[in-house]
Amino acid sequence: MIEKLVQRYKAVPIPVRASMWFAGCSFLQRGISMITTPIFTRLLSSADYGRIGVFNSWMSILSVFVTLNLSAGIFMQGLVKFSAERERFSSAMYGLCTTVTAVWLVVYLLFQDLWNELFSLTAVQMLGMLLLIWCSAMASFWSMQQRIDFHYRKLVLLSVLVSVANPIVGIVLVLHAEDKAMARILGIVLVEALAYSWTFFAQMRRDHTFFSGSIWRYALRFNIPLIPHYLASAVLSGADRIMIEDLVGSSEAGIYNLAYSVSLIMTIFNSAMLQTIEPWLYRKIGSRKTEDIPSVAYPCFVGIALVNVFLIALAPEIVAVFAPPAYHDAIWVIPPVAMSVYFTFSYSFFAVFEFYYEKTFYIALSTVGGAVLNVALNAVFIRIYGYYAAGYTTLICYMVYAVLHFACMHRLCRKKLGITKLYDMRILLTITFGFMAAGFALLSTYRTPAIRYALIAGLMIALFMMRGQILDRTKRLLQLKKSD
Repeated sequence: MIEKLVQRYKAVPIPVRASMWFAGCSFLQRGISMITTPIFTRLLSSADYGRIGVFNSWMSILSVFVTLNLSAGIFMQGLVKFSAERERFSSAMYGLCTTVTAVWLVVYLLFQDLWNELFSLTAVQMLGMLLLIWCSAMASFWSMQQRIDFHYRKLVLLSVLVSVANPIVGIVLVLHAEDKAMARILGIVLVEALAYSWTFFAQMRRDHTFFSGSIWRYALRFNIPLIPHYLASAVLSGADRIMIEDLVGSSEAGIYNLAYSVSLIMTIFNSAMLQTIEPWLYRKIGSRKTEDIPSVAYPCFVGIALVNVFLIALAPEIVAVFAPPAYHDAIWVIPPVAMSVYFTFSYSFFAVFEFYYEKTFYIALSTVGGAVLNVALNAVFIRIYGYYAAGYTTLICYMVYAVLHFACMHRLCRKKLGITKLYDMRILLTITFGFMAAGFALLSTYRTPAIRYALIAGLMIALFMMRGQILDRTKRLLQLKKSD
């Protein structure tokens, strides 16, 4: 039996085998993070947990400037475009990212009091953040190189080691420190630095091209116009925690941070689905067979809606497992943020057209619009309704975000493909508003568990009765990699 399984595994093509390992690794990483969250919520006060959330939010925003997000789409595109001199391209990108980070380090050291006060962080935290940003970029470069060559063993092994070491080191440091938030942050910096800094030196040994004028110009010309998009995306996902700490307090930021983290659990399904579907979408646009897209998109939207409905339905129980009673009010924030996850997924089906046709202005316009609206709404409603409002402003902004990208997609389809109607609006609106209605209905039953459990049971019975259709749709999605 075991020998047959081994033989079947070896018969699987390497690209498919690698995809399986990469997906499994992502699930394992998120799983470890989920398992250790209840430990840290009990070791840290809600105020300390809030400080860590704010630190992570600032890091996601500042990394856009510190590394210019060079490890994002431009690196993958460059590995393909410069395939004949891939090592030279990779080394030059490592060099450019390191140079930009070094410049920002100098800028920080020259005016460190100003930056410390602006971000409400200590010098140690700021220096740790800069090191962490650089290490994360190096890790992304190296990870992409492994993925494109299907070298899954090293990547999976290192990813698992880091995922395990991060909480262990964090727990040890937190238990022996007075400033527990600082200890948790330093634990992450220590592990990431040890795990990924070597990738820079290994790449420089393979190819010594630290600087290449042509490659640096190519990368900067592509990425700089996308900075508003990357920055706005970081603001959309992180500004709420920063503003809650500033306008309400660190403890409230901690409760919101837990709710936000729990709500993002289902992004595992987003990522797993998009890894299969995005290359297929690009192929369909390139071959001008976009009429095939809606029949795949609609089941995906329904699938993501369903997993988030279950998250909303079980929010009180999940929060009780993940955190002590001090965090209980996080349940009221989970539904709107979970709904936002649905819109971030659907946006990918629209924005792929903008990326394919390299319409960076469209991409930036839509994302910046959502981010500006987010900051404006937070500034008004957090003052009035407290941190609960941030969940709903996040939902509104991601709805606007998706709608703007949908409008840009519609314009591109008309101009580039001669298509006036790609998606059926009635179907899209039925799925979307059906999901939101179910989410808010479940939210209204949080104080009446019997009714909520009855609704969950009814949903599970309905899914069981439709299991044949669900399995058929799932098989079709898994076969997309083999389609044209």
